[in-house]
This record gives sequence, structure tokens and C-alpha cells, in this order.
Amino acid sequence: MDHLTIRAADWPHTIPRKDAMPLRRDPTLRQRRLGAEMRKMREQAGLGGSQLARGLGLNPTQVTQMETGRIGVSADRLRTVAAACDCGNTPLINALADMAVERGKGWWEDYRGVLSTDFLEVAEVEGHAQKLYTCTTTYIPGLLQTSDYASAVFSRATPLPTRQDIALRTEFRMRRQQVLHSQKVPYLAFVHEAALRMQFGGSEILAEQLAALIQASETPGISVRVMPFSTDTFPGSSENLTFAEGVTPELDTVQMDVAHAVQFFDSPAHLASYRAVFARLDSNALPEDGSRELIRSIMKEVVNRYA
Repeated sequence: MDHLTIRAADWPHTIPRKDAMPLRRDPTLRQRRLGAEMRKMREQAGLGGSQLARGLGLNPTQVTQMETGRIGVSADRLRTVAAACDCGNTPLINALADMAVERGKGWWEDYRGVLSTDFLEVAEVEGHAQKLYTCTTTYIPGLLQTSDYASAVFSRATPLPTRQDIALRTEFRMRRQQVLHSQKVPYLAFVHEAALRMQFGGSEILAEQLAALIQASETPGISVRVMPFSTDTFPGSSENLTFAEGVTPELDTVQMDVAHAVQFFDSPAHLASYRAVFARLDSNALPEDGSRELIRSIMKEVVNRYA
């Protein structure tokens, strides 16, 4: 009899049948992440799904459903799985246990079925972040956009959204900014000079957006750093990125905007790679004062050129 079966026999009370939960049709990103972290635990322990299932007195389907977020997991079961996988990372286990007992719905759930899942999942990541970093090359970061600028950005989408769709997406983007207004989540935005000059909606809207960006950069907890054209290297220059720090480093998340979609990455290799990207951005970007100076100069150019 293998060691896992022996250990499971010592814990008959940790896998109660009464804690079985109904299948979820559409697990949220956070629910899927909890399952994915459980899968990582199992894989790092060198256990197959069937082997873990036998050791815990479950069937393999239940393990698969837990690891894909299709069924809920109690904090007790999470800790039992962690013990069976010899996971000694206490901060991670505690953070996952807290995730397992989350029951409240975020404000973004009000838009489920109205907006695409991508919109909701971006807000979900931001809503649970401990700190946020962004890197943009083509537009001002969404969390710092004015309403008019956001509407202009959405109006450039292909296929062209209806006025109602543009209004709804803009409303959602403005609500996302609550995460910064609370001043509970530090935010660092790296903005390429190209994004400061790109016009969405015309010169007046751009000038107002740049003024708002300067004001935001002076708000406690918000830092705006500009990458000027003169910089000879710009890591991640083809991507608009967000790096969301979790409660523990293992729960960090990278969001990348791609054509017609949003992608999320959380593997150790991806996280390490993008930590390096943001470290290089921090080394090459202008300081805050220098960034504000450049933004002001561009704003004056826009006002004078189109006055």
C-alpha cells in the first residue's frame, strides 16, 4: 500500500461526503485559479489525478472537477489535499483556503451575460490584487482613462460597436477605477510616449486626458512613469500588460491584451519573465517628475497645434 493511501486512512474525517457541491457551469477566473493551484500542488508532488483520488477516497472525476473549478472546495478539503501533496508552503495554503471560502460576488458580476467574460475577468483580477503594474504602448491605461477618452477608444473597435455597447463598456471601465479611488491598491503605470501622442476622439479629448493623467500621477498610491521615444530599449514594447500581485508571489497574475481577447498567465516561468520585464521598465523609464514634465509638454503641443 503506498504512503498516500496510508495517510488518507489516518484522516477519515477530512473528506466528508456532505461537502459535495453541485457542478458550476461557468467557473470564474478566480475559481479556476484555485483549482489550478491545487493541480500544481499535485503535479509538484509527482502524483497523478487517479493516485490522489485513491488516497483521499474520491473518484478521479472529482479531482478533475476540483482542479478545473467545476465544483467548490472547502477550506478543510483544500488543506487535506495540500497535506496529501506534502505542500509545506503555509502562506500559499492559507491564501488558497481563504479563496475557497469566498462567497461574496464582486460588482463586475452585475455585468455577467451583458459584457463578454474578458471584461469581467480583468476586473476580477484587479479587484483581488494587492498591487498593480501596467505597461501600455498604444493608449492610456484603462484605469486612468477619462470617460470621453474611453468611449473614443471603444469606438475604434472592429466590428464597430453600437452606441449602447460603447456606453456600457465605458461605464464598466469607469467602475473599474474604483480600485484606485479606494487608495488601497498601489498602482504603477509605465506609459510609452507613443500612447501619450495617439489621438482617440480628437485633440480636445486627448488634451483633457493628458491633464487628467497628470492629476492622477499626483494622487497618493498612483505612479506614472513615461518611456520616451529616446529610450533605446523597451521590453514588452509589442504588448499592453498588467501585472497583478497576489497575496503570495505564487498567486501573481499577468494579463496581456491581444487582438479581440485577453490572455492570463500564472505559470512560474511566465511570472518570472514578466517580473524581469517590469524590473527593466523601472530601470529605463523617466522618474515621476520627469514624466509629468514630458506629459505637460505634449499636452501643450496638442493644445497649440489644434487651437
